[in-house]
Amino acid sequence: MAIHPIITIPDPVLRKEAEPIERVDDDLRRLMDDMLATMYDAPGVGLAAPQIGISRRLIVMDGARDDEERDPLIMVNPEILDLSDEMRVHEEGCLSIPEVTAEVERPAELRVAFLDREGKPQEVELQGIWATIVQHEIDHLNGVLFIDYLSRLKRDMIVKKFTKAKRAEVM
Repeated sequence: MAIHPIITIPDPVLRKEAEPIERVDDDLRRLMDDMLATMYDAPGVGLAAPQIGISRRLIVMDGARDDEERDPLIMVNPEILDLSDEMRVHEEGCLSIPEVTAEVERPAELRVAFLDREGKPQEVELQGIWATIVQHEIDHLNGVLFIDYLSRLKRDMIVKKFTKAKRAEVM
C-alpha cells in the first residue's frame, strides 16, 4: 500500500466533477487500499479520490474513533437516493483544507447506493457521523468543498490564505 500526497486548495482538481468508474478490478482495489492507508496516515475519517489527484468517483471512510476497531466503508460511484428532513450540525474539517474547521448543517440521515469493493451493488442507510462523512466525501466527487456551506466572506478568506501560501511555496 502506498501513501499518496493529499491535494490542497486551490488545486483545480478539487473543483472538477469526478468521472464515473467503469469497472471494479484489481487496480481499483489497490487504489482503495492506498486511499485507506493515506486516510489513516493523515489521519482523517474520509477521503475522496480527487483529494489525491485522481478524478474518479471513489470514496473511502471510517467513522471509528481512536479507541474503536477500524470499520472502513468503501463506495464506488456513490449516489444519494434519499435525505432526511431532520438536520444535524457537525464541526467539519478536510484533509484538503488543513487546520480549518467550521460547523456545517447537513441532513442527519440518508440512503446511498454504490458498488462495493467487489463491484456488487449495495444500498445502505446511514445516520449521524456516517451520514455527515458520506455527504462530505460525495461533495468532493462533485467539486464541492465544505467551505462552500460557509458565508462568501469566510470562504473567500480561507481560499485567499491558501492561495497566498501556495504562491509563497513557488517563490
